[in-house]
Amino acid sequence: MNPSLSGRKVAVFGLAKSGVAALRLLVQQGAKVTALDARSEDALGDVAKELRAQGVELATGATPPGLLTRQDLVVVSPGVPLSLPELEAARTSGVPVWGEIELAGRFLTGTRFLGITGTNGKSTTTALTGELYAKAGLRTFVGGNLGRPLAEAAMSPGDWDALVVELSSFQLEGIHQLKPTGAAILNLTPDHLDRYANHAEYGAAKARIFMNQDPASDFAVVNADDAAVMGLAASARVPVYGFSLTGRPVVDAPKLAGLAIARSGGFELEFAGESYTLTNRSLRGAHNAQNAMAAALLARLGGVAKDAVQAGLDSYPGLAHRLESVRVLDGVEWVNDSKATNVDSVLVALKAFAGDVWLIAGGKGKGAPYAPMVEAGQGKVKGVLTIGQDADALARAYANDAPVHACGTLAQAVAKAREVAKAGDTVLLSPACASYDQFKNFEDRGDTFKRLVGAL
Repeated sequence: MNPSLSGRKVAVFGLAKSGVAALRLLVQQGAKVTALDARSEDALGDVAKELRAQGVELATGATPPGLLTRQDLVVVSPGVPLSLPELEAARTSGVPVWGEIELAGRFLTGTRFLGITGTNGKSTTTALTGELYAKAGLRTFVGGNLGRPLAEAAMSPGDWDALVVELSSFQLEGIHQLKPTGAAILNLTPDHLDRYANHAEYGAAKARIFMNQDPASDFAVVNADDAAVMGLAASARVPVYGFSLTGRPVVDAPKLAGLAIARSGGFELEFAGESYTLTNRSLRGAHNAQNAMAAALLARLGGVAKDAVQAGLDSYPGLAHRLESVRVLDGVEWVNDSKATNVDSVLVALKAFAGDVWLIAGGKGKGAPYAPMVEAGQGKVKGVLTIGQDADALARAYANDAPVHACGTLAQAVAKAREVAKAGDTVLLSPACASYDQFKNFEDRGDTFKRLVGAL
């Protein structure tokens, strides 16, 4: 049931994308809104102008003493830690403190809700799941931590048949009644330890995705190859379905209601006797086989027909800057993986290719050793084309393992790759570095690569 917020005093804490979306929803609902942000009004720019035009009270800098305890509700952006003393004081005073996801979800009850979390692969799995539901002809909202805040969907709740939502651990901290029809945890590795006391606390935040599910109607999807995820799945009270690259779950408990198993060229849902092919270049690599199995389970268990699932697997365009196939020219494939801003991401990329890779790497390094990617590329990487600040460090790392071409700029690297790559080779931009030495961000770097390749 929609909460009645008309005339109620509501504070929105944090004015990044999701906070602004929550604020717009609250204004639509007739709430008396106060917006808070640590940035100055000048730094907020157009956002501050919008708030003023809508009659929203704006408090910048430090939170005014006692402001939050005088509210009927506080809505928090995911970037704001819920442990802040002023938020604790509000809760102690009996003021509900919700995340933007919780607020939006209150207006979207009764709609199929597919929630996806995990340390890695969330964005791809969310976008792919959305593609599968859309192929079934369902009006599908795709967003959350990926792209569009859920509050945007809540402003027109009758427009959607299905909600496919990426959920970060920060967003899950702020839920209370949110009840996903299907809840997926893809994997769990140490992350955000600047915000959590330890890995167990981080995992507990992820496991909140299961807490309100109804055993009679809902289901969970988990990575059966990940012992940490299987441990979290023990808290689920709904049927639990696993996906596995091997077909041998790492632990026996909880008992799985069914399993998706990777096979050569695709995967099968062993409990349903269904097989699917994976020939889409946007879904290459073992990590994407896992993402595809998770998405297929979320779709089939959510009522999407088998043919629509296969059609979506075939048509999925991939996410920009994540192993994005740009073009094939004279038998050479050019791949944009600009999102690979650290060594671990390059390791994932290299696993997706059998060999004959020309690697474009470099930029603003993060201090991590490059030895792991050198080792992972042995027998695969035909040569390295270096760019940016860390070019010399990369050259030293590869000195005894692969030819290194010092290119300096991305334009020179593309030109050199065009010269050296032969039919059957892959030119892979997977930098292992941040982009800020030469570009605004990794998107700018990837878009530049695509323009350069498109002009060849």
